[in-house]
Amino acid sequence: MLILQLVLYCLLFTAMVRFSVRGGAVNGLFFYPKPVQERAFAIGLISRDTVKLKRKRFMTAFYIVMLIALLLIIVLWNKISSFKSAYFQALLFLEVMNLFDGIVIDKLWVGHSKFWVLNGTEDIPFVQTWEQVLKNVHCSL
Repeated sequence: MLILQLVLYCLLFTAMVRFSVRGGAVNGLFFYPKPVQERAFAIGLISRDTVKLKRKRFMTAFYIVMLIALLLIIVLWNKISSFKSAYFQALLFLEVMNLFDGIVIDKLWVGHSKFWVLNGTEDIPFVQTWEQVLKNVHCSL
């Protein structure tokens, strides 16, 4: 059952990211490294203020939705009542989500999809290297 819940949680994560870029990848410019953002601003793809607003809206909704989903899984679905058990289950979900983000979202989806390439920024790397992904995963563990 826990594996099903982890898969559903990661699918929710993916849906949230996909929803944030529903009008095009430029709407998720806040996901990109600073050099890509600076080039996008310089060539007029989007304004800094628009990116700040989109980031604030997305991150607020993302944190709320993912926290509520996590609490619903732990408290209602799994009926966990002790702090220690809830803590370790939340830690498991967040670590799996971090791995999923680095490997599936960043390396597979973003790294192998033309959707994420912004016109005028093709020469700037925007996908994390395996070393960066593994470092982020290691830091969170």
